[in-house]
Amino acid sequence: MNITPELTFTAERRLSSEHHRDSLIERDFTLDGIDGVLWLPGSASAEHPVPLILLGHPSGPGLARMRPRLEGRARSSAELGFASVTLEMPGNGARPALPDLESARADLMRALDAGRRPNEDVIDQLVLPLVERTVPEWQTALDAVLALPEIGGPVAYSGGVLAVGIRLALREPRVVAAGLFAGSYVPLSILAEARGVTIPLHVLLQWDDEGNDRQRSLEVFDAFGSAEKTLQANLGGHTGVPAWAGEDAARFFARHLTR
Repeated sequence: MNITPELTFTAERRLSSEHHRDSLIERDFTLDGIDGVLWLPGSASAEHPVPLILLGHPSGPGLARMRPRLEGRARSSAELGFASVTLEMPGNGARPALPDLESARADLMRALDAGRRPNEDVIDQLVLPLVERTVPEWQTALDAVLALPEIGGPVAYSGGVLAVGIRLALREPRVVAAGLFAGSYVPLSILAEARGVTIPLHVLLQWDDEGNDRQRSLEVFDAFGSAEKTLQANLGGHTGVPAWAGEDAARFFARHLTR
């Protein structure tokens, strides 16, 4: 079913929920050849359009591997009455490979395996191309998804890549709040951009994240220009996020997306 020339739905499933009266409607789509998933609470309709959360996720695993975790986040959002959408990252899944990205990722892993911090050139080569490609794709997705009668806004961004979230928060006025996961490296140029971000922010930092630069994450948080910004730091590695961290993030989104 074509909604716009760019957005085509390819599958739809209704997922039951044990904890909420609404089911979750899951729709696969392609957007200019990019795979994505839209999740809607069962209550969403043209008469009762719902807010939207953009679900960011890391580059590398790909959408297929990340999908169970993304679905869990979408269920939590649906319980608040919000829709969620995600896109396959550049160079992942069925998308064309990006050799320069793979080379930079290999350089980063060699540095980490040797117990060294990756140098700024490697961070730039890994992250900046992702930011340049991903943010315009998110903006195109917003154009298409907000045209659906069930989606009424407002819009928030949730997750990583942290640098993508920073650029999107800076450049996209339709994003009114962001819950960011400080779990990826941030180039110095993106750190400078963080000073221009003024929307409400909820930033999650795993204190012992083995693949993150804690000090740079703290510098990013300090640089944000937002009058309302919260840093939640918990002990544990990248995948050790405690359940209550999700509950706190849910309260943040409820506060800023509920009309």
